[in-house]
Amino acid sequence: MSFFRRIFSSKVLPSWTILLIDSLIVVVSVVIAYALRYSLGLLPSMALKMFYTSLLSLLVSVVCFRAFHTYSNVLRLSSFIDVMHIFVALTISYAVSIVIALTVNLTTGFQISEVSVLMIAYVVTFLLMATMRMAIKMIYDLFNEQPKQAVNTFVYGTKLGGINIAKSIRMYTARQFHLKGFIADDRAMKGKVMMGVNVYLNDDNLIDAIRENQVEAVIVSQVKAEKLRSTDIADRLLKENVSIFMVPEISDDWQGTNKPATIKPVEIEDLLGRDPIKINLQKIASHLEGRRVLITGAAGSIGSEIMRQVAIFNPYQLILIDQAETPLHDIRLELKNRWSEMDAPTIVADISNEQRMESIFRQYRPEYVFHAAAYKHVPMMEDNVSEAIQNNVKGTKVLADLSVKYGVQRFVMVSTDKAVNPSNVMGCSKRICEIYVQALAKKIQKDGSAPTQFITTRFGNVLGSNGSVIPLFRRQIEAGGPVTVTHPEIIRYFMTIPEACQLVLEAGSMGQGGEIYIFDMGKPVKILDLAKKMIRLSGREDVKIEFTGLRHGEKLYEELLATKENTKPTSHDKIMIANVREYDFDDIREDIDSLIDSSYLFEPMRTVAKMKDLVPEFRSLNSPYSVLDEK
Repeated sequence: MSFFRRIFSSKVLPSWTILLIDSLIVVVSVVIAYALRYSLGLLPSMALKMFYTSLLSLLVSVVCFRAFHTYSNVLRLSSFIDVMHIFVALTISYAVSIVIALTVNLTTGFQISEVSVLMIAYVVTFLLMATMRMAIKMIYDLFNEQPKQAVNTFVYGTKLGGINIAKSIRMYTARQFHLKGFIADDRAMKGKVMMGVNVYLNDDNLIDAIRENQVEAVIVSQVKAEKLRSTDIADRLLKENVSIFMVPEISDDWQGTNKPATIKPVEIEDLLGRDPIKINLQKIASHLEGRRVLITGAAGSIGSEIMRQVAIFNPYQLILIDQAETPLHDIRLELKNRWSEMDAPTIVADISNEQRMESIFRQYRPEYVFHAAAYKHVPMMEDNVSEAIQNNVKGTKVLADLSVKYGVQRFVMVSTDKAVNPSNVMGCSKRICEIYVQALAKKIQKDGSAPTQFITTRFGNVLGSNGSVIPLFRRQIEAGGPVTVTHPEIIRYFMTIPEACQLVLEAGSMGQGGEIYIFDMGKPVKILDLAKKMIRLSGREDVKIEFTGLRHGEKLYEELLATKENTKPTSHDKIMIANVREYDFDDIREDIDSLIDSSYLFEPMRTVAKMKDLVPEFRSLNSPYSVLDEK
């Protein structure tokens, strides 16, 4: 009884046990074949022939079983592929047995077996082995019914990926999903039955089917992830309080192995993400492979991801700079775990400290600079104007000047959409950085004084970056609310961190210097809708939304281009060049130096006034500095 309990339990039988059972089936099949070929009454007189036939069939079959590993699979997880392996193994083994029997008969005159008996035994053996496996699978499924707490589930996808998910959730009860149906986009699948359950179209009647089957969860196959983002199916499901799950790691060649599919709840990033970015890996590699690459802000969201992506291209050295000690220490540990052989000094330093920066440039002689360090939080910089100038503007000026002095080949600066028609101190400080870098680039191009090519990249919000709205909403939801939204009509553009950094690398390999590249940010997202969707995804119904009012310097709508700007296309469909007003370097250098000097007086009104002189389109919103615009 313990043997049968083990067969129908979740424990796995050893391979030798399955081989022994299959061998017994071969012998029994020979006896059945003789009984069918002759009669039961003649079996005792044919005992010797049965012995020789059984011995021949058994020896050849065991060799084929071993060659095709027919005994290595888990019986309760048997699939069509396993049956096919058995069919091929038996076909070869009995074909060889027939050849051996005919050869012995012709050469010695001794008939060890009859072809007709072997043919019958072949059919019987296949039927018994296949039936045994299917029976064990069915009985296992019967004895191991879904637990009462299993949730009724639809699988979105009827191709191989969706079928594999359905197989996985049926085989592994620990997943606690009860398959009730499939969702299909193909109208030809309407009314079909798969794996014993109905297929429902993704149309207006889908919600009725979900209610009728009391479905509480939908698992989305990988190939349907884009449909989840580009259609309203996620919104319809969430409004019905249906949980959505994805299978990010299952592959199309998954064939019912003893490894379950990885099923995870859908996150808001999954619904906002876009198609993978295609980048020119060969071109990027030619710029970074074997080079000394310096990254500022290396412990931040963008800087650290740039570090990870640059590391893939095997640079000679990575010089990582940040003034945040603990996050930079985390980066050092990550490097030690993932790229232990890479030469990657981690340096705690302030980019506005000219002497410190020069010592770093003198020691490491970087060939490529990615400048991602910046103070970026709009309300914070409205209250800390001097720090915005000293870190963002002076820090950029120091790095740019040193890049020219030490012959850096490329300097890539990360800017922001808030630099377009800025309405706050942070955005204006980044626009001033752009002005300085572009003017310097044009100057050295004109006089040929340095080989450095300056590139600016400008994009919007990144999903999940430090201090961004999504982590804030997530924390508020976990705390039970309220979720705070500044204004019911506020919208933002979003891009994933890896996507943004891939485009930074791509843009960094383009152009001759002095260009400001802007990224296609896709469609804007209404922050109120984002909050509602995140609350629904969490399954919480008690979380409320509160409107707190626009913060100082905050726009309802972030622009990627000023109204007077236009763009030129590039070789990449998601990257464009902005046509912006250009400044003469000699004219603006003195003004920027004066602005930096002013910041050390710590008189915000005076400093902001100088910023407005430098950037006439800077108009403060919801800010005490609005009075300067009235003048």
